[in-house]
Amino acid sequence: MTEVSHTYQDGASDAEAPLADLQAFAVELRRMNGEINRMTHGFAVNQQLHPTDVSALGAILDAPAPLTPGALREHLGLTSGAVTACLDRLERAGHIRRARESADRRVVHVYYEASARTVARDYFMPLAEATARARARFSEGELTTVLRFLAAMNEELAEVPPARR
Repeated sequence: MTEVSHTYQDGASDAEAPLADLQAFAVELRRMNGEINRMTHGFAVNQQLHPTDVSALGAILDAPAPLTPGALREHLGLTSGAVTACLDRLERAGHIRRARESADRRVVHVYYEASARTVARDYFMPLAEATARARARFSEGELTTVLRFLAAMNEELAEVPPARR
């Protein structure tokens, strides 16, 4: 395992930086976000999709229950028309399907197609492998703490209102 050393803007190195240094967290979160965005945008190009389409796929995949277009619109912060166009592109590309499953025929649920999951799983395998290698560096207790931190960050970020246009 290779340890990565950093020098921060204030000139401190990893050894000198306080463990809970806010700037160190900000730097590492931006780096991770950038790397994940790089892979996500690569998948979008590979699949001839827009990056927003890939964000929609992630939301559909991670949802605990089938999403409606309205719930997806709210999650992504898009207009109804933009979500409809996104879902149309994803359906044409074979990534999702829409189904009317309730007595109320106006209610539509969006599902991630199994064949598209396989395509995504294959493309993102390097991310899964990198995650496994990184996880191997930590104890179960440390991983539990990291997971709690990431969940808390997501909860906090979900409370930040979207930027006003």
